[in-house]
Amino acid sequence: MYKPRTLTRTIHQVSGAFPILLLTGPRQVGKTTLLEQCGRGRSYVTLDDLEQRAIARDDPALFLQMHPAPATIDEVQYAPQLFGQLKLAVDKTKQPGMYWLAGSQKFHLMQGITETLAGRVAIIDLLGFSQAELDGRAEFNQAFAPTDEWLANANATAGAPKQLMDIYRQIWLGAFPNPLLAGEAVRDIFYSSYVQTYIQRDVRALSRVGDELAFHRLLRAAAARTGQLVNFADLARDVDIDQKTAKAWLSILETAGLVHLLRPYHSNVTKRLVKTPKLYFLDTGLCAYLTGWSSPQTLEAGAMSGAILETWMFAEILKSYWHNGLEARFHFYRDRDRREVDLLIERDNQIHPVEFKKTASPSRSAAGSFSALAKLDKPLGPGAVVCLKETAARLAKDIVAIPARLL
Repeated sequence: MYKPRTLTRTIHQVSGAFPILLLTGPRQVGKTTLLEQCGRGRSYVTLDDLEQRAIARDDPALFLQMHPAPATIDEVQYAPQLFGQLKLAVDKTKQPGMYWLAGSQKFHLMQGITETLAGRVAIIDLLGFSQAELDGRAEFNQAFAPTDEWLANANATAGAPKQLMDIYRQIWLGAFPNPLLAGEAVRDIFYSSYVQTYIQRDVRALSRVGDELAFHRLLRAAAARTGQLVNFADLARDVDIDQKTAKAWLSILETAGLVHLLRPYHSNVTKRLVKTPKLYFLDTGLCAYLTGWSSPQTLEAGAMSGAILETWMFAEILKSYWHNGLEARFHFYRDRDRREVDLLIERDNQIHPVEFKKTASPSRSAAGSFSALAKLDKPLGPGAVVCLKETAARLAKDIVAIPARLL
């Protein structure tokens, strides 16, 4: 059963303005299905087909003759030779919506596109299902900001309150369509196969990985550190690799859309900020699988309970931007006095501070570190504590407690 995606409206808007649209994201998040639903009547070809891949590589002009616009070309990273021919085709016709491209290896894709198709292509990112999409409110999902306008829209479109274990079941299953739609019975099999396929296909293609077993250890070690500052020395020691390799391999995971490295906020005024990034896995189901949690109940009661809830909240907010085709200007704050704010959202020349808490009864002290932000170079906008309350509540004049179910 197809579930509507928030990105649908962005795809139609962008396709009406650019000759080429590129949809990127990790494998198995639904890129092909989304483009098929949005592009009924367009021709479709995938370069997973080895015969089509050979033609695209060896004779890109013939390939485009075989698949004239409007066309959708999937797994386009396998034939970067197409990019030059695509440029000639769109420069000749200058029509919007000519080619939709999809691919799951953003590193290779961006190299070819920035060199060849700059100014002709709109790039948008898709992750797994958001909570809003699963709840049937994809079309109403707005980019998160703790403002009265956002909160009014979220309250008007949200469904019934969720129990704690409903949220942890969603976290444990993750956001990939397959385990979500098929259920718990296939969850472990899906993630086991996903990890094997990812390592065998994408890691080799991205190169710089000579030891696949060590890379697999890094994947598990990174999952155990979700929601934490990255200590590259500790990570390298646990995996038995050097720090340079650990940084390079984490970069591969980020490029593949499996993790997000949240950078600290910098300004000329703040000289005492910690410069280490914070690590978030972008799919909590994969993260929970890699760290060995056998059920939603053990995950909620275990040592990673708070970190993985924070990870899920962060990913939901990130999806609200990416799935609306918007840049996510996100950072975190931590100074050498250990005052920390989980997320800073830059929007409209303001900074919105956000804290993530596993509590149903947050107090004003949950936002206690917000006062440290007064010295930043941009004015502070309304802030939020995202938590497990059933209904939103104001904690202070410009700070609101927002239920996680509204994300």
